[in-house]
Amino acid sequence: MLLERIYDEDLAQASYVIGCQAKGEAIVVDPRRDLDVYLDLAEKQGMRIVAVTETHIHADYLSGTRELAARTGAQMYVSDEGGPDWTYGADFDGAVRMRHGHRIALGNITVEAVHTPGHTPEHLSFLVTDGAQADEPGFMLTGDFVFVGDLGRPDLLDEAAGFVDTRFQGAKDLFASLRDRFLTLPDYVQVLPAHGSGSACGKALGAIPASTVGYERNFSWWGPYLRNDDEQGFIDELLSGQPDAHAYFGRMKLQNKIGPAVIGGAPELVEYTSERLAAELAADEVVFVDTRHNSLVHEGTVPRALNIPGVAKAASYGAWVYNPDTEQRPLVLLASDRDEAEAMRDHLIRVGIDAVRGFATSLDGLELVVPKLVQPEDLDRVERVALLDVRNKTEYADGHLPGAQQLSGGRVLWNLDLLPPKEAGTIVAYCQSGVRGSVAASALRREGYDIAELDGSFARWAASGKPVAVDERVAA
Repeated sequence: MLLERIYDEDLAQASYVIGCQAKGEAIVVDPRRDLDVYLDLAEKQGMRIVAVTETHIHADYLSGTRELAARTGAQMYVSDEGGPDWTYGADFDGAVRMRHGHRIALGNITVEAVHTPGHTPEHLSFLVTDGAQADEPGFMLTGDFVFVGDLGRPDLLDEAAGFVDTRFQGAKDLFASLRDRFLTLPDYVQVLPAHGSGSACGKALGAIPASTVGYERNFSWWGPYLRNDDEQGFIDELLSGQPDAHAYFGRMKLQNKIGPAVIGGAPELVEYTSERLAAELAADEVVFVDTRHNSLVHEGTVPRALNIPGVAKAASYGAWVYNPDTEQRPLVLLASDRDEAEAMRDHLIRVGIDAVRGFATSLDGLELVVPKLVQPEDLDRVERVALLDVRNKTEYADGHLPGAQQLSGGRVLWNLDLLPPKEAGTIVAYCQSGVRGSVAASALRREGYDIAELDGSFARWAASGKPVAVDERVAA
């Protein structure tokens, strides 16, 4: 049996390729939209991808299930659990709709769907049996149900998708799924989750890629609550201290339910000359993305440019600052070469940003502006209408600048009504080190706000011994 984990460090997301080497057939679970990693692996192993499935309707990235099926002819399999509100849309009409206990056979391998609601009502986990070695499952792909050291949060539907108080029923469902599904399995069953450390789908995900049922049973934070049948204690602990949910999660959830657009072969990126880029910027025909670190952006950047610092976190930060539901202009990226630009485009399509038109390798010949910076020692002398902390609310609670308003970077563009009017005056923004602050500030500048950034952000402020407020009520 082949069982390969494909991990995206940008979104802390894992997909899996499971294949029967005897028959040469494989299934992909929870794929992303840029497909080369799966196609290359299948070719290397001499396998055909004949099936593709996903654990649930995702919120943190755009599913590649339809994309992979269109490219390879693989049969789609999706959940038919959770009730009518959680039924996949008509774009999945060619899919097999699975209920609890449905089995997919790939030669000697069986993949069995297990309904594990809680994170979402339709959520499935997959038990994998290697029939060449055993007649019982040895692995469970748990999706956003059980992580290493944590559980999938049940509040995302409230936080990002506009639902009201579904977190409480979700938490109850999660308790039942652990009791009736997960803890009935043998301790040796390996746990292979869909996310790792850094994901916003839980509050304390481990960095280790896999666990076992026995380890989680004995050492997870939730184990004692299940042993003592303490459902209310479990719910209270689960729902406390969850990190901010990024606003783009709502868009992902809707698109993944309806059916993400199939993009097929991506067109070749245009390499922009300075003259063409300057002309299209002057005509407001494109959005320029400065991909440099904020320290270089602060030396000079294109007016109204977005700052998405580099390939590694392009999907994460790109979804903070560019909303394809409202922004129709295509993107032009600053990149060292075509390969870097294509890599960044691949990251952006993972969150449904499909509008990358081209790239430029230099800022030479372009009009540049220097973003406003405020030194910590000068903050009290700056006339400002707001002090904006764009870190997570948990970071804010641990310590923030006195008088600061919290609104995490992934929510800023979707909550402009919580900020002073554009004409009111200067907003000073900060994060922990300056990276997130620069990303969020670039989006607000593009929206027409007068934004200054606190140089060195909270880390420099705190290190200099300046006053820090703790445990004030979080503003948003």
